[in-house]
Amino acid sequence: MTLKEELAAFYRRCGFSDTADRKACTVPVYTGCLLVPLPNIETRHIYLKYHDLHHVTTGYSTGRIGEGEVSAWELGTGSMLNSPLLGTMNLIALSTGLVLEPRRMWRAFRRGCRSRNLYPRAMREKIDGEHWADLPALRQELLESRGDPLPLPLRAVEFGCYAAVAMLIHALIAIPAVCTRVITDIGLGYSFFQAVKPTKRTDLF
Repeated sequence: MTLKEELAAFYRRCGFSDTADRKACTVPVYTGCLLVPLPNIETRHIYLKYHDLHHVTTGYSTGRIGEGEVSAWELGTGSMLNSPLLGTMNLIALSTGLVLEPRRMWRAFRRGCRSRNLYPRAMREKIDGEHWADLPALRQELLESRGDPLPLPLRAVEFGCYAAVAMLIHALIAIPAVCTRVITDIGLGYSFFQAVKPTKRTDLF
């Protein structure tokens, strides 16, 4: 299949609709135990297709752990340098992954340090111009296609900084969201224990 066909198949498998997503004012984002609605900003629209192609290329899922992994991978490839706002969105998803599977986040980050992403303008133009014939060709170009320019200790420090900022962002978003949910549930007649009881998740993969 061509990359367009691969991406279309990915959207069908995941039940995504790009048109509906663009019209929405907010988009639900994994933040710990909650799906928190955040503004559906233009930066997200610009990069969304290429982010989704990263999912297809790396094999990381669209569940909470998978979104954390692809975000860790993107940070390793240098997404923060491509767009600080994009990098911040990566940190939000990374925070959830760190809570659930921190070792997998580290492995994805290290893999990203040896890979390239599609976010630079030249790479996006190549995708839009159908430069790569199929998914194997794209994987050969992106995945672990370079040596890591920094030694492991420096990468560990970098990842630690990302993790610390990610958890701070997590707290700033999740704590007010949890408080709002508890107050709303109690207002709807649930007991305090029912309001704070965690919901069993089926989307952690």
